[in-house]
Amino acid sequence: MPPTIAESDTGLRVVSDLLQTDRSIGKHEIATRKRILDAHREWPAKGYWFDLEAGERVIAFVENFCKHFKGEWAGTPMLLEPWQKVIILEAFGWMRPDGFRLHRTLWLELARKNGKSQLAAALGVYLLVADGEPGAEIYSSATKRDQARIVFDCATQIVKQSKELQQYVQTQRANLSVLRTASKFEPLSSEGDTLDGLSPHGNIVDELHSHKDRKVWDTLVTAQGARRQPMNILITTAGIYDQEQIGFQLHDHAVAILDGLVEDDSWCVWISAADQDDDPYAEKTWEKANPNMGVSIYPSFIQQRASEALSQPSSMNAFQRLHLNQWTQQTERWLSMDDWDKCNHEVDLETLIGQDCYMGLDLSSKLDITALAILFPPTGDELYRLWVRCYIPKDSMLERERIDRIPYSLWEKNGWIIPTEGNVIDYDFILSDIAKLSDDHNVQEVAYDPWAAQQTATKIQDDLGLITVPMRQGFMSLSEPTKEFERLVVSGKLAHGGNSAMAWMANNVTVRHDPAGNIKPDKGKSQRHKIDGIVASIMALGRASLREHGASIYEDEGIMII
Repeated sequence: MPPTIAESDTGLRVVSDLLQTDRSIGKHEIATRKRILDAHREWPAKGYWFDLEAGERVIAFVENFCKHFKGEWAGTPMLLEPWQKVIILEAFGWMRPDGFRLHRTLWLELARKNGKSQLAAALGVYLLVADGEPGAEIYSSATKRDQARIVFDCATQIVKQSKELQQYVQTQRANLSVLRTASKFEPLSSEGDTLDGLSPHGNIVDELHSHKDRKVWDTLVTAQGARRQPMNILITTAGIYDQEQIGFQLHDHAVAILDGLVEDDSWCVWISAADQDDDPYAEKTWEKANPNMGVSIYPSFIQQRASEALSQPSSMNAFQRLHLNQWTQQTERWLSMDDWDKCNHEVDLETLIGQDCYMGLDLSSKLDITALAILFPPTGDELYRLWVRCYIPKDSMLERERIDRIPYSLWEKNGWIIPTEGNVIDYDFILSDIAKLSDDHNVQEVAYDPWAAQQTATKIQDDLGLITVPMRQGFMSLSEPTKEFERLVVSGKLAHGGNSAMAWMANNVTVRHDPAGNIKPDKGKSQRHKIDGIVASIMALGRASLREHGASIYEDEGIMII
């Protein structure tokens, strides 16, 4: 039954009190809070009514039956912060004229480590056992099975720690089930799972920014037709600007709702994010994206991440997305040319005869540039010495110089690029060069991209007796050495010998990010902007780092494919 005017005023007062805060908030959260308060003043005129008791029932369920299971709070009741209570009250308290819930979608967009997954898991358990829905189907969904299990595993731990919930819920690795109501809670991904025949009462979609298409979302939503008050809980951190990706599309929709450009009362939206012009290194900026500051995440942790972003500019995109909840471009210019120029230390192969070194071979198609990098780890000082030579088909070099306006002829005179005879790259010439260099230097390994160089790598190993190591060009293989290469440049611990061809390539490089914060070099959309020498150098550094400092965690865990 709709509340009286006095009861409606009580709901407004409760929500208003919970929204009081001393922390800094950004424009999206300001708009979030305004929409919430405006709803209490304006929505009753639409026929909607606010059931404070319904929202408080969900809060009581979480605080009485759900416990933390990680970190310093493990085993203690999941006492909700005021902002979390507001979200629950709004998502579960608003009713339509027919008495069923108004909101069908809860959009929760926050920086990492703010308790999104645990809160979503608790709400999923509520939908499973206490929402009064017979045969409820609750799904924790993602594109990857491991990601889909994060919220599900949280829900499992919540049940296992509650004697009351254990009386109702059976826990298995594949699902949670309530036999008396024929209800279930399962992890679900687009990776091998069939999405047909579902009838979800509750969908929890995790890290929506990483979904490349609408498959999971559209299937789950359209499958709710038989449910009278389904709930979709979408939890995400900011991702990459991409109009084709469902995460950005729904983020855009959520922002449009907050800005009053779109009217969609079925959505309950909460976004906490830093503003684009904020100082990323200021604690007040961090507060905007982290409403749980001091509870589940601490300034010292973000300070560490901020320091990494300051010393390694390629980490800034990831820092902005993960900890400031700011959407970023997929690629960004990587190296400062001022930093690169400071690394203009001499590299004389004659003085390096007999020293250990690592080679990286970025073997292009026979019509393009091929790069050979030799990296000498530090001996008596802290400098990594890098020597790079590139190769190009002689017959096409002058034409490409004219069209692309790249000074290949000048670089040839300086020995930085070698034209090989004919209209295609002469791989035998490159093999001859590698042989000469290996006679003078102690080549530990030759890293190569197996996609393009398997045959040549076999010759290097069989004919020259050198160790060859395949190194795939994906995020997991290249991320760590790319970050290390950047660190060496920024700290001035890389000597590149003033190679102008390499300076051009360094200026061409952008970095591409994946949702996990890994990076790899990228040349963008321009076909004339080559980066082969940089890629070969990163490959050499990757092998040198592994041999000099031991295997990385990626290799230990079987993630890096080399």
